[in-house]
Amino acid sequence: MQKIYLDNAATTATDSRVIKAMEPYFNKVYGNAGSLHGAGRESSSVILKARKTIAQILNCKPEEIIFTGSGTESDNLAILGTAHALAKSNFGSGLSAHIITSNIEHHAVLHPCEQLAKEGFQIVYSKVDRDGILILNDFKNSIKDETILVSIMYANNEIGTIQPIEEIGKIIKEIRADRLKRAINTPIFFHTDACQAAGYLDLDVQKLGVDLLTLNGSKIYGPKGTGVLYVRTGTKVEPLILGGGQEKGLRSGTENIAGIIGLAEALQLSQNRKEKESNREKKLRDYFIKEISKKVSKIVVNGDAEKRLPNNINISILDIEGEAMLLWLDKYGVFCSTGSACDSQSLEPSHVILALNRPYEYANGNLRFTLGKDTTKKDLDYVLKVLPKIVEDLRKISPVNVKV
Repeated sequence: MQKIYLDNAATTATDSRVIKAMEPYFNKVYGNAGSLHGAGRESSSVILKARKTIAQILNCKPEEIIFTGSGTESDNLAILGTAHALAKSNFGSGLSAHIITSNIEHHAVLHPCEQLAKEGFQIVYSKVDRDGILILNDFKNSIKDETILVSIMYANNEIGTIQPIEEIGKIIKEIRADRLKRAINTPIFFHTDACQAAGYLDLDVQKLGVDLLTLNGSKIYGPKGTGVLYVRTGTKVEPLILGGGQEKGLRSGTENIAGIIGLAEALQLSQNRKEKESNREKKLRDYFIKEISKKVSKIVVNGDAEKRLPNNINISILDIEGEAMLLWLDKYGVFCSTGSACDSQSLEPSHVILALNRPYEYANGNLRFTLGKDTTKKDLDYVLKVLPKIVEDLRKISPVNVKV
């Protein structure tokens, strides 16, 4: 049986070059980077080299790079750490502090925001339009003098829409200037989750105008269990993990040297192939959407047609449950998703599709195919061969008939 992997937004295979780069740091260079002896200093210098590599790609200072254990941890540190630090220093409690995010964020952002709401913080969920793009006027109008943090993801993990992060950064800059003019001392910081954007979009934090940026290794053919949080100098963050004070006191714990090296190598490789690979995957993406729309009726493409990641195909096939299609495709060796991999055990419909003002049935029949560097036209042709028959068979037994 063929095996066609089209779930690269969930995770990617570790690149063989990344594995090779990591190998020495399991049993040859393994000293604790906090130790003063030669083995420890060697490990410390290796981590510094990786930090410099990532800083160069992000156009920031090496000391602004904080290594974590995942993108989720980085998001939590950015949201909870910043909120708690600012609430203490500016409000005395979280009762008046105000945070803005969007209603299509990853749960690594949404759940920390829900926790902060329980603590008394005001949380505003800025809406997106029917194509999944943030409505900038609504967003700007939601900013108050008490707003301390904005968190908007760079590219959505389910529908692939790319948000106007640079424009949001300019709005935040204008807000800061206005507050300064009015002698309002409350700071406002801007965070973006860029895990899906890495490898496809510009990560220059100066151009983007962000104060905090999240990356991880598992989306860029790097090792799982690795993450980065960029923290601009002057941004107030409280640690979530206490201990030995590693990573400038923001993330205690003995450093995962092999993982850090692998993440830096994966990010560098992704930057090297970014333009060429983006163009290749975009052609494959557009080809698949065009052909499946011919072969299967009652299909809706979710997300903006142009402002989306090159590798993202998110469709709703009406009158069928996405989980049923997923299991049938799995039987034929096609691995895809019905939404976010982190929510795969939940029977709840995608909050992202519902945020587009789509009916429940659209979320119920949702499939996400995400291409990768190893995806070929032959792979997609195989899916185009088996999927129409699956749809036909499932619709015969489906009690649902949605009017489009």
